[in-house]
Parts: sequence; structure tokens; C-alpha cells
Amino acid sequence: MAEPHRVVLLVFPGFQLLDATGPAEVFAAVGEHLPRDAGAAYVLQSISVDGGLVRSSAGLELQSQALPEPASLSDCTLLVAGGYGVQQAMGQGALVCWLKDAAPHVLRCGSVCTGAFLLAQAGLLDGRPVVTHWRYTALLQRLFPRLQVMEDALFVRDGNLYSSAGVTAGMDLCLSLVEEDHGRAISLQVAKGLVMYLRRPGGQRQFSAELLAQQASSGSMLEMLANWLRSHLHEALGIDAMAAHLAVSPRTLHRHCQAELGVTPAKLLFHLRLEEACRLLEAGSASLKRTAEKTGFGSEYNLRRAFVQALGVTPSEYRQRFCR
Repeated sequence: MAEPHRVVLLVFPGFQLLDATGPAEVFAAVGEHLPRDAGAAYVLQSISVDGGLVRSSAGLELQSQALPEPASLSDCTLLVAGGYGVQQAMGQGALVCWLKDAAPHVLRCGSVCTGAFLLAQAGLLDGRPVVTHWRYTALLQRLFPRLQVMEDALFVRDGNLYSSAGVTAGMDLCLSLVEEDHGRAISLQVAKGLVMYLRRPGGQRQFSAELLAQQASSGSMLEMLANWLRSHLHEALGIDAMAAHLAVSPRTLHRHCQAELGVTPAKLLFHLRLEEACRLLEAGSASLKRTAEKTGFGSEYNLRRAFVQALGVTPSEYRQRFCR
């Protein structure tokens, strides 16, 4: 009987509860789908700097053990939760040093949501592709310019280092780890048992430009902008053209867009274009050249660059994964 694989979940005060409990539920569910005599598939352990009860951002507390000796983590999977408390955690020198020392010993090291900031603070992600919640990608890139931050991917793997986007994307990442360990059939059974609608592979989008655009107030300037952009994606557009259509100054448009949607007009346009390109590729009816032309990327090179930067896959790979 094989020894169960050890999964260690690192938490800190103010962590996002689902960033830890979501992955834990995925790994815990695997045993339900293995033969009765197979034994436990995984053993779970939550850890924190001092051990004891750690309060989450939701107010609920999780019992944890103190940070173990790094060498004791041989062949385990280490996952770092995210949450509003990550800024304070980044300032804990002992925790950051522990991560730096522990990483060489583990089999796999990963982050959920803003847990990527802790891995980056420890210098573990330099030069590597990484993803976090879409709200924090710009901040992560600004604070750690040596990272290759992807804007929109659900999760990404580089060697034995993994990162995932916000909250439930951590469960998608863990399902992919279960697939590595036990195969696709078990992974799909776990997803079905957890009533996860679809086991989403890496390369899927976490950010919905259409949902973002719907946040604009009915009849507002930004609702009119989004509606106009959808029918003009194929054109070469800049903030001057967008502002001129709305009869406002570029500065006014930029201010309203940031205040109401939390993104710049250029970023809104980019995501609308990317979302339409994904739709066309999923339909499978348009060539890459035609897709690039219809969505305003202009060329296959620009389309490829946008997909790799945002999703970590090429347009061709995206179509292979998601074409209906």
C-alpha cells in the first residue's frame, strides 16, 4: 500500500478561507473514488508561523501547526493561500525566509490567488510565468517586474511551481494535480462529486469582459462605450477615438472608466477583443488570420502575443482545448 501524499496548506491571519478549504476538499474527495484497500490518497496539514488558530478574512478560524523544518517537507505539495492579509504576511521576514528554504525540498509548490505575492516575495517566481486574481495582476507585475504575469489564465505550471487565479481557480489547479497523481478519470469523478460544473484546464479565462461591462450603470457613458466597442472591435481604436465618440475628453473617459469598472479604457477594449477572439476560436469557424482581423489584433503575430501573455497558451492551443 502506497504512502499517502502529504499536502501542506500555508495560511496567515486574514487568509481567504476558500483558498485553503477548497483545495483541501478536492484532495480529501479523492479517497472516495479509489479502491477500498488503496488507503488514503492524501494527508492534509495546515501550517502557519506560530501555529494554533488562524483567523480568516471571513471571521472563521482554522487550526494550524507551526512551520515545520523545511527538510521535513521532502516530496510533499506545498500550497500558499491568498487573502487580504497577504500584505502583512509579506512583511514577516521569518515566513518569507522559511518559504525560500522550504521550496527546494518540496515536490510541488503553488499558490492560490494572492498567495503568489508571498512566493514572489521569497524570490521563487523570478523569470517565471505566474497568475493571480485578475484584480491584482497589474500590482503583482509592478511590485515584481521580473515575473511574467499572465493577465487572465486560471492557473499555470512552470516546472514544479504552480500558481492559480482567484478563489475557486485554486480548486481547478488542485484537480489538475489530482490528475497528475491519479489520472483524468479520477479527477473528473472528483469534480463531479463536488458538483463542479466543468473541470477547467489551464488556458481557460478567469476574467469576463462582458460581465465587467455589465457593471456599468444603465444608460451611462461606459455602457454606451461598451456597446459601441463591440461593433467596432475590428477597427484600429485608441482612447482618443473612444473619447471622441462619447464627446468627452480622454482624461474624463479614463477617470470614469477607472472609477466605475476599475480598468482603463484600453484594458476594457483588450479584454473585449480577447473574449471575442476566444468565442470565434471556440466556434472553430474562423482561421487565425480572420480571427485576428475581426477582433482588431490585426495579425496572427499580435493575436498569438495577446493569448500567450493573457492565457499562457497560443490561439491554436486554445482552439484545440475548447473548440466545440
